[in-house]
Amino acid sequence: MKKIFLVCICLLTLSCEKDKYNVNTYFDKTQQDSLLTNIVTYIYSKAPQSSNETRFQPQFRKFYAGVLPKFSIQNYYIAPDSTHYFFVIRPVGGLPYKRGVIGRYKLDKNLLPTDFEEVVNTPHLEEKLVKERGKFLFTEFIKNGNLDKYLPMKHYVEWPDANLIYDKKLNEWVAPVSKSIQ
Repeated sequence: MKKIFLVCICLLTLSCEKDKYNVNTYFDKTQQDSLLTNIVTYIYSKAPQSSNETRFQPQFRKFYAGVLPKFSIQNYYIAPDSTHYFFVIRPVGGLPYKRGVIGRYKLDKNLLPTDFEEVVNTPHLEEKLVKERGKFLFTEFIKNGNLDKYLPMKHYVEWPDANLIYDKKLNEWVAPVSKSIQ
């Protein structure tokens, strides 16, 4: 009887442990919506009449909040050094496919990301595959601090590649500058 009791206590303790990769562990629903809107502002198309410099202005927030139903935070983790890691699933134009975006940033007290970086984007895939492959990449990113060894795996990572790299100053994917031009 004591063994059964101990097993039950252990199982109950494990089932109550919060999932460290679940955004609900860190934020309530209102905070999640605000946070996702901020992430979408970085990773999605610019709002009409906005530019790279103006897309964060309040008059464009309604556009980004309006597209939230098309996005989801699949995995989230806050590291001991206060780096926030995310895996967001996003739409791909009018296609029935999805894309995964994995990245990191720091967060200020108003839930505004700073030092934002998209690390990888998955190819356009069925949502089930995006979730599976994205979760794998997300956990490897947290474990290793980078995804360099997975970049050649084109069925997992579409960008970065020889044609696109992420520019943290512009907060967008750009063509790499040729070394011969420098």
